[in-house]
Formats: sequence, structure tokens, C-alpha cells
Amino acid sequence: MSPRPASRAERPKLAPTLALPPNLTNIGTMERKSTLGLPDGPWLTGQVLIAMPALADGPFARSVIYMCAHNADGAMGIVLNQPLASPSFEDLLKTLGVAPLPPARIIRLHSGGPVENGRGFVLHTTDWTGEGSLRVDGRLALTASLDILKAIAQGGGPDQGLLALGYSGWGPGQLDREMQDNAWLSVPLTGDDLGLVFDADHAGKWQRALARLGVNPVLLSGTAGHA
Repeated sequence: MSPRPASRAERPKLAPTLALPPNLTNIGTMERKSTLGLPDGPWLTGQVLIAMPALADGPFARSVIYMCAHNADGAMGIVLNQPLASPSFEDLLKTLGVAPLPPARIIRLHSGGPVENGRGFVLHTTDWTGEGSLRVDGRLALTASLDILKAIAQGGGPDQGLLALGYSGWGPGQLDREMQDNAWLSVPLTGDDLGLVFDADHAGKWQRALARLGVNPVLLSGTAGHA
């Protein structure tokens, strides 16, 4: 990955339309196989990535990432356990000119990853969708329009959501190679349990995600074999 850190002068802003990288617009490929030979596995769209010790010294240390897109053209995801203390949701609405202020409802802000930190994405449940919303699966969607912020500020919008500034991105085949190099494990989201995505236990999400695979963090090694 080649992240572009945001400069201090950049002000977070939400794109007026869904703005996935152009090579990630066709994400409906869950049933296709990886071209780099992950053992009989589908693409990871809709699954959760768990960072392994090999990434301990980088921006993804102990990160848990929801995968919004993964296909032959690359991959895109949102980090779930890096909340932002600032800006506040109200400050962001003020910057974007979204009323009412104060909002009738707020959602948490997260660092979604090291790429394009000035761009915003709302990851949310599919009980609300708008023009430009991208359904990842039957439960979750990604929206990057002001309409969703207006709906939330007015007290409506999706039942659950988080607003991510920036995202995590991989080029063609890059994530597949990182999986083969034991940089990540993946786990499906089962049933209707979306606590790993939306609850506030950010400090515990990495351990909880590993527990879903029956993995003890104490026993992990950066050079261990593939799970």
C-alpha cells in the first residue's frame, strides 16, 4: 500500500457522491476465486481483516478492517478500531454546512485508513440507503454523499453507522500477496451480529475478532504458517 498522509492544512470533507477508487467500482464478485491462489477462498468483500504481528510497526498495528471491496482490480476497506477524538461530528457538520446544529443525532468518527484522509465515507446498515449508496452485502452499505449526514443530523438515517475519514486500499493482487505472507487473517461476520463493526469497544475489537477464529493472541507469531 502507498498511503498519502493528509497534510495539516487539509480539512476533512465528505465527497458529494460515492467515490471509491475507479478500479474498485465492480465489487459484486464474492463467488469468484482469487487469481493468486488463496486456498479455495472467495474474495474477502464483506469480511473482516485482522492485522497480524507482521504489521506491528506500521499504521495497521492491531487493526480490524471491514472489507468493502475486493476483486481482481484491488481492495478497499474501513478500519473499525481507530476512533478519532477530533473533529467532532458536530464540527464536521458545521464545516460541511449541514443542519441542524446541534444535530438531533450523532455517529462516531473513525480513521478509516491512511489513504485520502480528507475524504469521508459512512459505513452503515442497509435499513437506509440513498442515491450513490453502495451495498456491500445484505446488511451493510457504504455512502459518501451529504444526504446521509443530513438524515442523521435530523434524527433519521440508518440504524447503525460510523463515519470514516480516509480508507485502506490495495492495488491489484496486493492484498492476496499480503494474506499469503501472513500479514492478515480474515473472518466472516456471522448472523446479524454487527457489534464488531459498530460498538464502542475499540480497544477490544482486535482480540474479539481473533477469538471468532479461536486464535489466542499470545500464541501469534509474525512467521507462523497460514491460518
